[in-house]
Amino acid sequence: MTLATQSPSAAAASHDAPSRAELVARAAALRDRLWEDAPRADRDRRLGSGTVDAIRDAGLFRLLTPRRFGGYEADSRTLLDVVTELGRGCGSAAWVTGVLNAGNFVTALFPDEAREEVWGRNPDAGVALVLGPGAPARRVEGGALVTAEWPYASGSGHCDWAVVVVPVQDGDAAPEPFLALIPAGDTTVKDTWFITGLRGTGSNTIVVDGKTVPDHRLIPLMPALDGTLPPRHPEETLYRSNFAGVLLTSLLGAQLGEVRAALELVLEKAPKRSVNASVYTSQAQSVTFQTTVAEAATKIDTARFHAHRLTEDIDAHARRAETLDVPVRTRVRNDSAYASRQCREAVDLLVTAHGTSAFAEFNPLQRIWRDVHVANRHAGFGAGIPEEMYGRVLLGEDPRAVSFLL
Repeated sequence: MTLATQSPSAAAASHDAPSRAELVARAAALRDRLWEDAPRADRDRRLGSGTVDAIRDAGLFRLLTPRRFGGYEADSRTLLDVVTELGRGCGSAAWVTGVLNAGNFVTALFPDEAREEVWGRNPDAGVALVLGPGAPARRVEGGALVTAEWPYASGSGHCDWAVVVVPVQDGDAAPEPFLALIPAGDTTVKDTWFITGLRGTGSNTIVVDGKTVPDHRLIPLMPALDGTLPPRHPEETLYRSNFAGVLLTSLLGAQLGEVRAALELVLEKAPKRSVNASVYTSQAQSVTFQTTVAEAATKIDTARFHAHRLTEDIDAHARRAETLDVPVRTRVRNDSAYASRQCREAVDLLVTAHGTSAFAEFNPLQRIWRDVHVANRHAGFGAGIPEEMYGRVLLGEDPRAVSFLL
């Protein structure tokens, strides 16, 4: 009997989840292939099917899937380290892998009936996740009637399901935001992703036109964010992890991996590159070059340290089946934004150190530079909101007055 046809309990019993080291090694084994495929993904504005198949075959879409459905139920640190390793090869592939795993995490918060529909026969199913709200849906008997669009749906061309935010209107009451789980077959994808960075993510617009989402595939958004949803299975402590923290972790790995690849490339090329209009026949001899790459490497280390701290906060509380309090949740969001900014500043230093040819179309550095700059502008990291929220906490004020993403 294959895993795909087993009951969830049998599937869970039939495998041991790989260790973090094993999963990171699987990601590392894909690096060269992803590096070769990255220019094509950037040009085509989507990942190639071979790239997606390779990640799926390595089991890397199962990181946050419940073990009872054949997944690995790994922690957020494992997610970060795996996606970082993929990012050393291709930022877009890493980003999509992170998002689909985050979508699987959110799907695990739904009732068992919904989880069975997603993973009962396909433990590799991936779920796209979009937190921007669509148009209001109308409450109908047994569910909600949905007609809406959601842009910036990373991995929309490779997912089996999508989790989206739907404000549900019930009579004359004010709409209440719900997370809606929708099969890919009930959606269409509008080609709207014409962005200069992370082009291979195919973050197009998901469209749903007149589909009823049943009640078992609707859960209220705010309790999911706050960690107050009753646990489906108490032993599945992973799903007590902070929702926003897991999402932001899934997006950090691509940036950490790409800036590490950029540093390695700049250091590799330095001995054979001169410094124009100077006496230096090798960049490696230049004190300015030396101090610049040292600063970039320090920023990369700083980003990694903050990323590790936020995953330690998330994972330690989840293992104890505790919900993160508001101050720690706010610090987690601030840590993620700070780490992302360090990545952006590091890649700026590296392309400057390398020289003008960093922006030649054939040079991978220009793709990495574009990817990291776009990633840093994601709503979870940008616009100064995480810093403002953390400042409010430090001053004894409520950060939720600024943003719901906490």
